[in-house]
Formats: sequence, structure tokens, C-alpha cells
Amino acid sequence: MTDEFEEEEIEEDDLLGGLEFETTAEIEVPGRLIDQVIGQEHAVEIIKKAAVQRRHVMMIGTPGTGKSMLARAMSELLPKEELQDILVYHNPEDPNNPRIRVLPAGKGKEIVTIQKEEARRRAQARNTFLLLIIFSIVIYATLVGQFIWGIIAAAMIFMALKYVMPKEDILVPKLLVSNEGKETAPFNDATGAHAGALLGDVRHDPFQSGGLETPAHERVEAGAIHKSHKGVLFIDEINTLKIESQQQLLTALQEKKYAITGQSERSSGAMVKTDPVPCDFIMVAAGNLDAIAGMHPALRSRIKGYGYEIYMRDTMDDTMENRRKLVRFVAQEVRKDGKIPHFDRGAVAEIIREAQRRTGRKNKLSLVLRDLGGLVRVAGDIATSEGAKVTTADHVLRAKSMAKSVEQQLADQYLEHRRDYEFFKKEGEEVGRVNGLAVIGDSGIVLPILAEVTPAQSKSEGKVIATGRLQDIAKEAVQNVSAIIKKFTGEDISNKDVHIQFIGTYEGVEGDSASISIATAVVSALEEIPVNQGVAMTGSLSVRGDVLPVGGITHKVEAAAKAGIPTVIIPKANMEDVLIEERYKNMIKIVPVSTIEEVLEHSLIGGKKERFLDKIKNFAPVSIGILEGMDKPSVS
Repeated sequence: MTDEFEEEEIEEDDLLGGLEFETTAEIEVPGRLIDQVIGQEHAVEIIKKAAVQRRHVMMIGTPGTGKSMLARAMSELLPKEELQDILVYHNPEDPNNPRIRVLPAGKGKEIVTIQKEEARRRAQARNTFLLLIIFSIVIYATLVGQFIWGIIAAAMIFMALKYVMPKEDILVPKLLVSNEGKETAPFNDATGAHAGALLGDVRHDPFQSGGLETPAHERVEAGAIHKSHKGVLFIDEINTLKIESQQQLLTALQEKKYAITGQSERSSGAMVKTDPVPCDFIMVAAGNLDAIAGMHPALRSRIKGYGYEIYMRDTMDDTMENRRKLVRFVAQEVRKDGKIPHFDRGAVAEIIREAQRRTGRKNKLSLVLRDLGGLVRVAGDIATSEGAKVTTADHVLRAKSMAKSVEQQLADQYLEHRRDYEFFKKEGEEVGRVNGLAVIGDSGIVLPILAEVTPAQSKSEGKVIATGRLQDIAKEAVQNVSAIIKKFTGEDISNKDVHIQFIGTYEGVEGDSASISIATAVVSALEEIPVNQGVAMTGSLSVRGDVLPVGGITHKVEAAAKAGIPTVIIPKANMEDVLIEERYKNMIKIVPVSTIEEVLEHSLIGGKKERFLDKIKNFAPVSIGILEGMDKPSVS
């Protein structure tokens, strides 16, 4: 390890924000959801304003940052006094046009109960009357010696009266939306809902005639927009809704009422259409950045013009106050789960260390709290399975190993497979071969890169040919490297082809973090200078030769350590972002660099190395310290 990377361990009290507690059972958790939201103060303020003014909201950001929690919290802020019940009635003038009635919350059930009781009494009276008639006919027929004919007559009269007399239940309304006993305004998550579930539907009736049909109003089903009346309708990944559904949703937003009809044109329900049903809801739309592109322009315009747009933060500053908030977060998750033991101080400290590490940046804490919550639950499950009364740091450490993401499991399998078949080397030397580093999801991998120089196939000029399913940014990085090669070697390579291969990149390569690896491999191949295979590297490269910061630095360094590579070269600007786990710190030496000259100095070996370095110093002075005196750019 370099001296720069050596740092004192943060004391547990500081890591916990100075809070004094034995377990999270002692931590006070706010009662309202809005007060439980962590790290999204700007969003909380907007949600409070939107609830008072009944404005629509669109939240864009990384999954797991609290969008659905904020939407649910908004429903708690709305006044419950305005809640209403909605009834649907039979229309005797046009059975296919059921009537709608709106009542204060709780009154709908009362009316339906009264109507059902009245219908029951009428049905009982009718049945008694029918039985009297039938018994009278049968007794009379028996007395006159025509018993069989009496039975036949009684059956015919029963059937005739059964279908001629009106059904009592047709007059009973259906409770379409009930808000009886609700303490907060309704909240409905319509994410991924089909048109019928979102906008309401009318069930198909297999018996459409002959007196067996179900009354039209009984087949009417409320949609999420109607169930959200006077409440909140939440739709995540709104761009996945069909354009037609988005248009109809826009109509409901504007009119604040929407008639229910059958969504399948082949169903008997398509003939039924109710009066307009109230749907005065607040819509909270959510998604990633690509959700904006997939939204209906008019729907987004409606939200933007009559509401708020919020971009959710995925990190917050690593301060004492924010650490205290994460302590409270752990307590909230334990209480919310209800099946796992509380966490002791060491366990909470380990969760906060993981929150630091997952950002990949110094002095930041992760706000992707859904993933952290998953770690809390897995650690709690391990403690529960062992019968422990509290969850300890050891449980959290084991949970981190057990609760690996698919990307982490894939990366581990990737490393194991390539180690078995020697896809990468961790010792020795080789010309034109470099151990690059890359990231899959939230885990790092070793990415071997090979370079070979051959006579040009084209008579006009040589080319730089790269393979490995490169994406646009990676292709541009290769082109930038070709400029660096010409500058540093001083050779005319127009009569040569430079072949670059990314070994085993079946998933493709995106980004420019392999730039210094490419440059080193090509220089090695051109000058026939071996590369130390005990070195791995990552870093972006400017056309002037400066090594620029990259993302995922912690995961890349850990990948090198897991692969058994003893040394890793990283951009100097990324040094403070390295937050590797304790178990890897003695397994890897980290070398920070600022220029490609430094990269070559630490990676090339052999007798030709010094002569080449002297050559490039004399031939093309490198711009050193381009980042000195400037704010370090953030890395995604």
C-alpha cells in the first residue's frame, strides 16, 4: 500500500455520529413516513408543498432511492376528511349506462347494507307468495284427481313468475370505491398495470340473455385512478405504459372524472359505459432517466406545467448528522421487518461502512437504501437462524458475503473461470499484454488486453483495429490512444496496423477506463518492451497524456486483489475514492499516477525500459499536473 492510502480507522463513536446506544431498539423512529425519508430533503420539501396544493409530481432517479416511499408519505399528508365512497346503480332506462353516486366516506357501505336487507325481505315475500300458489295448485289438482297435471301446471307457473317478476338484487347498488375507516388518503401503486386495472373495466357476462344475465352495474370494476380518488396514484417506470393508456390517463388528470367501459372490444362488457366516475387524484410518476423519453409529451407537459419534477440524489455528504440518519435507517428497517433482532453498535457501524464503500467516492454515503435495507434483513436473518438476541458485526460481514448481487456472483465466476484457463496472468512478463480492470454492475473484473503490431494491409495507411464488442465511448478511447502513441514513440506508424483485443468480453465494453491499459499494451508491442504481469491498471487518458479519474475504482481494486495481482495502478485523482474492505488492504499495493509516463514507468520492465523512457522525455514533454489547482471532477 502507498503512504497516501494509509489512514487511521474511524472510531466507532464517530462512525455512529456520536450517538450513545446499545442496540437500535433505543433509537427513536418517527411516526410519519415523510419524516423517515433520509437524504432527500429537497424532495421532502417539494412533496409537502405538492400535498398542500394538490400538485402532480414526477421523480426521476436511481432505483431504491425512496421514490415509492415519498409517494406513500404524500398520501399521509392529504386530508382524510375529504374522502368519498362511490356507488354504481342500475339504470332502468338504459341498463348499459349504469348511474354513479358519490357519498361521504363510510356512507356507501351503509346504503348498500340497507338496500341488501330490503332486497332480501322482498325476495322472501316473493318466494312465500310463489310457494302458496304452487301448494294451492298441487292440493287442488290432488283433490280433483289430476295430480300429475297439477305438478306440471305448478312448474310452468313457477317458471313464468320467476322470469316475469323483477329481480330484487338488480336494485341494489354496487360499492365501487370504499374509504370506510381509512385513516389516511388512499395510495395505489399502479406500476405495470394493464389498461383495465388502471382505467377500470366491465367484466364479460357469459349469460347475456334469458333472464340469467348479470346486471351491468354489478360487472363494473373500478380502476386504480378511481380507487385513488382524493388520494395518490403512483406509477413507477411510467414509460412502460402504452401510449393509449397514457393518453387516457391524461384525460382523467384533466377532467378529474373518467367513465368506465369494457377494455376488450370483443367482450359483452364493451357495450356498457357508466356515467363519468370521479377520479380527482394526485399522480406521482417515477422512473429512470430513460422514462422521460418514453413518456407521452402531453402527459409530461401536464405534470411539468401543473406540478413538480424531482431528481433523486443517490449519495449524500458523509457528515456526523447524516451518519446519525443512517443509524436511524437501520432502526427503521428492523422495526419495519418485525422478524429480525435489533442491531448492536458494531453491526450498525458495519452497515455505515458499507454505505461509504458503495458510493465509490470519498466523503459520501449511499442513498440507494433499498439495497442497504436488503443487507440489514439478510444479516438479521442470519442472527435469527442462530437464535441470537441481537445482530452483530459478524452477522453483517457474513451477510455481505451471502447477499452478493448477480453481478458480483458473475464477476466471481468470471475471475475463477479465467484463472483456471489462464486468461490473465498475475506474475512474469509478456510483450503487448496488460491486465486491465473493468466493472460489471457493482463488481469489478480483470480484463486482459492484448496488442499486436503488423505491416499495414492497406496501401494508403495503417489502422488501429480493436475487437471485443466495443461501444462508442470505448471506440473513441482507442482513437485517443493512437494519438498518444504517435506522440510518445515519435515513429511513423502509418505503415503499420495496430491490433487490440479485449479478451473474453462477451458482454461488450463501454467507457474509456481501459485507456491507459490500451496505451501500455500498444507501446509494449511497438517497442517490444515486456509488461509486468503482476500489475493491473485502470484509468482514462487525455490526448495530451494525462491520466484522468474513472468510476467504480473500489470494485476494480478489489477485483485485482481477489485475482491475486499484487499491484494496481489507478489515477491519482481517484486515490481518495478507494474504500476497499479491510481483508483486501494487505493483499494489494496501490500506485497512483498522473501521466502516461508514470504508468509506463511502473508497468514496463526489462533492459529496454529505461532507454525508452529517456527517449520519450526528450522527444515529447508531457503535460503534467493538468488537474492540479482544479476541482476534481465527479465520476459516475
